[in-house]
Amino acid sequence: MEDSDSMICMQTIDENGQYHGAVATPIFQTSLFAQPDFETFTKVHQKERENFVYSRGVNPTVRALEIKLATLERAEECKCFASGMGAISATMLTLLQQGDHVLFLNTIYGPTRQLLDFLHRYGVSYDHSNPVKSDIERDIKPNTKVIYLESPSTNLMDVADLKAISTLAKQHNIVTVIDNTWSTPLFQKPLEFGIDLVLHSLTKYIGGHSDLIGGAVAGNRKTIDRIFEEGFLLTGSVLSPNDAFLVLRGLSTLPVRMKQHWENAKDVIAYLLHQPEVEHIFHPSQATGETKKIVQNQMKGFSGLLSFSIRDASFEDVRTFINAFTLFKIGVSWGGYESLVIAPIRENNAEKLRSENIPPGLIRLSIGLEGSALQINDLNKGFNALRNR
Repeated sequence: MEDSDSMICMQTIDENGQYHGAVATPIFQTSLFAQPDFETFTKVHQKERENFVYSRGVNPTVRALEIKLATLERAEECKCFASGMGAISATMLTLLQQGDHVLFLNTIYGPTRQLLDFLHRYGVSYDHSNPVKSDIERDIKPNTKVIYLESPSTNLMDVADLKAISTLAKQHNIVTVIDNTWSTPLFQKPLEFGIDLVLHSLTKYIGGHSDLIGGAVAGNRKTIDRIFEEGFLLTGSVLSPNDAFLVLRGLSTLPVRMKQHWENAKDVIAYLLHQPEVEHIFHPSQATGETKKIVQNQMKGFSGLLSFSIRDASFEDVRTFINAFTLFKIGVSWGGYESLVIAPIRENNAEKLRSENIPPGLIRLSIGLEGSALQINDLNKGFNALRNR
């Protein structure tokens, strides 16, 4: 984590000096912005990307957040959305047209894949590939327009070589898009490794308090402006000023929170390494060989989202394990102050999981801020319940 990033997170963005010294960015809870005369109105209305006209386009509170996120990602521009999925959808709808092909790398967020299934009816296709140069070269098609990846991914925490992928993509004039939610801009800056566009679910670590939904895409100004005009304005996935304020508040404490998430996760991982039931731990800090070199080269720290697999676990084993918890809450999402647990297994999908290279006994933990001693004590309850089954 760079010291300058900590300052960016805490600074107040006041482009025009109109906040009267307010430490917190004001909430501009307004749907429209009146102009002093008709001449001014006609000018600003022609350039809605650059002026405050209607909050479905640009709003001062949201704009302050976009400037801050762009600065953190070392991007020229950023656009925020009402959800991470809103950012993903607007980006893909802008970049793709009939006949185009998308190549997914690593495991991908389910709704992103569902979006491409939906776009299939409009002539867009996709395939999955491993994040290895030879495999990517094999799977690129003449009509491949986008390479999309998560690194680290959010189930198996797979890591990809961003520099190698971006270099290969540029040779084929393919746009690269990464979901950088796991790392946040504090621990990984994909644009510095040649990736074109960076996506975030602001709901997770950046928001940090499990009380908002938001998303963002950052990159070069030309592409972000195009996403604004097409994918954003035409779908209306608008982040509210109040939610933008909450994200700005979350950013103020992000550096401190991320340090604590990792400190707690480090202790939890050390504990899991000594449990005989644990078959494998999925977290970039546990990488070996070439993957470890990639991690060391492109990541500046680790978050508290991890997975591990319980050896030979059935649905009943996983259910018993998770139901024993009292601190870890059972729920989707991650990145808030509270610890969460979830598992992909259901009563009848073990074989399907294996076919997707997902261990049926996979457990995902979002390590919160409660303290590692409390978290480990709760995990002990799960393992004891499993041993006494």
